[in-house]
Amino acid sequence: MIEKFFRNDISRKRWLRFRANKVGVISSVILITMLTFSFTAEIWANHSPLVMNHKGKIYFPVLKYYHPSVFGREDLAQMDYKALQMGKDDWALWPFVHWDPYDRNERLETLPSPPSRVNWMGTDEGGRDVFSRLLYGFRYSIGYAVVVWFFSSLVGMIIGAVMGFKGGLLDLFGQRAIEIIESMPYLMILITLVSIFKPSLLLLAILTVFFNWVVVSIYFRAEFLKLRKREFVEAARALGGSKARLIFKHILPNSLTPWITLSPFIIAGNISSLAALDFLGFGLPPPTPSWGELLNQALKNFRNAWWLAVYPSLALFLALTLLNLIGEAVRDALDPRGVKK
Repeated sequence: MIEKFFRNDISRKRWLRFRANKVGVISSVILITMLTFSFTAEIWANHSPLVMNHKGKIYFPVLKYYHPSVFGREDLAQMDYKALQMGKDDWALWPFVHWDPYDRNERLETLPSPPSRVNWMGTDEGGRDVFSRLLYGFRYSIGYAVVVWFFSSLVGMIIGAVMGFKGGLLDLFGQRAIEIIESMPYLMILITLVSIFKPSLLLLAILTVFFNWVVVSIYFRAEFLKLRKREFVEAARALGGSKARLIFKHILPNSLTPWITLSPFIIAGNISSLAALDFLGFGLPPPTPSWGELLNQALKNFRNAWWLAVYPSLALFLALTLLNLIGEAVRDALDPRGVKK
């Protein structure tokens, strides 16, 4: 499939135009690096060693749960590796950060605590490491954003394609229904429903998809209306092509450009939406690591906890900026005026 993509002259030109955009390429590399660190966060920030040798045996606590009785601790329900007595020949390889997003630093006298050698970016009001919560929180933000983007695109693509291809009364009544959904106060309805039901990542994604597919459907409807009467579609119809072949072979591949161009911006918007919901207290259930929840704590402690505002804000700003720069690079690469050059 990749070879077929690069054999296509237009696709190759688009790829070369994207690669020539240094800002877009650098932004993509930085974003991929952030994603890699976040989705492998257990290796970089964890309260358990990656690998350890204890009394002549090798253990992998980061990969496998060991009952405290294995290490001779019958008084614990969960093993505290930081308090484990190590012998002369024992050793342990620890992550760079010795905290997971749920660990409390019990040694702190004041909470939230400022940045230190123990907690690089300080702690929140629960004594949990801010850096660890930012690192783990990114996977929830991007996971939510991508899931909502995918299913919103899928639903919007199907509905928009049907309305654009069929036209007539179906398109007329479909557009009126879309106008009704667009006029609804999305955020107010979402907050109300989340207040009624127990909040979860799945519930938030389902509710957001219900409203977000509308934008995608408008673009696909416009593309199908434009392309269904084009010469290559009429020629395929004259040759006896079925409706499914006309849609999936001829119209849909030629209508994907606006969707691809919008995708990075849609994902960025979804990250902002989740952060806003978490900030308002209607997002992910605590103690799930969340950027918006940290900003909410910053509002409560704005006089004595600057780190709770600065670091989550910088993380959110960086992620949104990278996605927007990538979106602009993709838009320029797919510009038909540029591809002809």
